[in-house]
Amino acid sequence: MSDFYKGRRTRNIYDPESTAPFKVSRSKIELFTNCPRCFYIDVRLGVGQPPGFPFNLNSAVDILLKKEFDMHRAASTAHPLMEHYGVDAVPYQHARIDEWRDTFKGIAHHHTDTNFLVYGGVDDVWVNPAGELIVVDYKATSKDAEVTIDAEWQGGYKRQMEIYQWLFRRNDFAVSPTGYFVYCNGKRDRQAFDGKLEFDVKIIPYNGDDSWVHDTLLAMKRALDTTAVPEPGRSCDFCTYRRDARDVLTENAKRKA
Repeated sequence: MSDFYKGRRTRNIYDPESTAPFKVSRSKIELFTNCPRCFYIDVRLGVGQPPGFPFNLNSAVDILLKKEFDMHRAASTAHPLMEHYGVDAVPYQHARIDEWRDTFKGIAHHHTDTNFLVYGGVDDVWVNPAGELIVVDYKATSKDAEVTIDAEWQGGYKRQMEIYQWLFRRNDFAVSPTGYFVYCNGKRDRQAFDGKLEFDVKIIPYNGDDSWVHDTLLAMKRALDTTAVPEPGRSCDFCTYRRDARDVLTENAKRKA
């Protein structure tokens, strides 16, 4: 079997009869939002979507940004970017900051109404003079146009931030409704590569609203507790592929019969 796709798994499959808290990552909430059917096939039946390839350049940007902001965290000073964009805050110092930024641990909350253990790994956390935590997400791209968060497909970015805000609030932190995207845009107008890639870095504010999270978790729970496979998402490419592949294989089998 290909290393790219391992097929059906047996771990972290939802069992309606189990009384143990069930771990639900931020990405699984996004999967349900995009396609309840793919979510069900993954979490209840154990067959996930084929994974995408890692974006190693994006990961490198994330790592270097964290190192840069960590220097200011240790010194309790604002990063020059924060000063440039008028963000009155400093990187937040906390004993669990590295745990919160760990993809496999993150910040977690036991949602008792569903018995889900919801978790997610945040990129960074800042704090303002009022003591409110500010959720920060790093993004990287390369395009000629100025970066924004206004495209329809970037709705996932906004939900991502809102889930983190929800998690910190459920952990009894005061959280600012305004979070920030630190958006790095690789410059394409240089005369040569010359062994380096330069970026324009922009801080974009976003006022989050996490009121949808609770009801979405309840809907996820209802979907998982039934044996009926949900309808596909409105524009799910995976469901479209499965349907079209099934249809053409069925037609091909009929022609051979």
